Amino acid sequence: MKYSRFEELPVWKDAIELAVRAFELTSRPVFKRYYSVRDQIERASMSISNNIAEGFERGTTQETLTFLYISRGSSGETRSVLCLCERLPGLTDLRSEISDLKSRAESISRQLRRWADSLQNSDIRGQRYLTDKTRSRSKEAREREEFLKELEEVRNRK
Repeated sequence: MKYSRFEELPVWKDAIELAVRAFELTSRPVFKRYYSVRDQIERASMSISNNIAEGFERGTTQETLTFLYISRGSSGETRSVLCLCERLPGLTDLRSEISDLKSRAESISRQLRRWADSLQNSDIRGQRYLTDKTRSRSKEAREREEFLKELEEVRNRK
């Protein structure tokens, strides 16, 4: 599926949801005691979706990959801080929510890895490099593939 806006990306939506839930967790009064931990969770979780968006908007495959890996790093950072939270006194009552956030961050990390892998194996250099000529060739190739697929379906019906 082709996406024209980062807001359409399932991984971006998951990252936003993770950040929202992280902010809900850190809004608890017990986090006043752990100001720097709260700040780190909020910044790291918010960084995931921001870097997905920035990479998507950059215009080259290489820049997109760079930001996907930064985003993936922020996902790991989020999980690491949440692991710390599981061990901090006063946060034991929140273990279920913390565990849920860790699972969400891990899922996002897997999605980002799959996306990065697909981009690394792609010949597409990115929107910035497209010219009228390359757009035309790409369109022709897509149309050819669609025609061959339809032809194969017709042959299989017989």
